[in-house]
Amino acid sequence: MTSVPVDRLYVAVEDRRPALVDAIRCARREITLSLFRCNDEAIVDELAAATARGVAVDVLVTSRSKGGHRRRQKLWDTLGRTGATLHAYSDPVVKYHAKYLVVDDGPAVVASLNFTRKCFRRTLDALVVTHDPEVVSGLRRLMAADRDRRQIPADLSPRLIVGPERARRQLTGLIEQARSSIRLIDAKLSDPDLATLLNARRASGLTVEVFSSKRLGGLKSHGKLLLIDDSVAVIGSLALAAISLGFRREVAIVVEEPAAVAEIRELFNSIEATPTNGVTRAVGDAGVAL
Repeated sequence: MTSVPVDRLYVAVEDRRPALVDAIRCARREITLSLFRCNDEAIVDELAAATARGVAVDVLVTSRSKGGHRRRQKLWDTLGRTGATLHAYSDPVVKYHAKYLVVDDGPAVVASLNFTRKCFRRTLDALVVTHDPEVVSGLRRLMAADRDRRQIPADLSPRLIVGPERARRQLTGLIEQARSSIRLIDAKLSDPDLATLLNARRASGLTVEVFSSKRLGGLKSHGKLLLIDDSVAVIGSLALAAISLGFRREVAIVVEEPAAVAEIRELFNSIEATPTNGVTRAVGDAGVAL
C-alpha cells in the first residue's frame, strides 16, 4: 500500500509563495480554488499556465469585501484573464473568507493568508499542504456546496473546522480538551464565550498564552494559529470573534503531524513579544484587553 505523504507546514515568509506555486504546478486535471483576495503576479501566472496546459481551474470568490464593487471587479478581471471559471459566493448573510486550494486528487492547501503580495511579504501567516484524502475530497465537496448554494456536507473530515456551521463547537471542544497548555495568535480575539472559556482554563491551572498584538516580530499579525498541549495545531482564516464564528465562511485545519506541529511550536517560541497575562476581556471585534 502506498503511504500518504505527511502534512507540511509553511510559516516562513520566503517559503509560503513557493509552496503554493509548487502545488499549482502539480495539477494535471483540475484545480479547486477558494479565495478572498489575490493580486500576486506569480500566483496569477501559475493559474494561467495551468489552464494553458489543459487544467480546469474552478474558482469561488467573495461577493462582499472592503473596497466595494471596483475592487472586486478588479479581482474578477484578473482571475478571468487566467482562463479560470469563476463563481461568486452569493449567500445574503454569510461573508466568504475561506482560503484553500485542491489539486487533482491531492494535495490540498489550507491557508490563513490571502494570495496577495502583502501576505506573501509582510504578514505572520501559515499554510498547510496535505494529501489526506478525506481533507482533499471534503474541501472539494465543500466548495461545490457553496458554489451551488447547498448545505455543507454533514460528513466532512473532523480535521476541517468550518464556519459558521460548526466552527464554534469544534474550537470549544479543542480548548476544553487541553490538558497542559493553550497558545494562541489572534489579533481579533473578541468572542465573549471563548474569552470566558480561556479564562476558565487558565484558572484551572493550564498555561494560556495569547498573542493579540497587531504586529509580532516585525510582521503584521494576520493568520490565526492555535496550539493545544504542544501537540495539536489549528491553522486557518478563522478568528475567535463572533462575526468570524457566526457570519463568515471560514476554513481551518487541525494538524497533528509531529514535524508540522514542531514548526508551530518553534514559531511560538520565537515570537519577539510577551504573551498577554491576566483575565481576557472581550471588547468587541476590534480586539481584546488582557
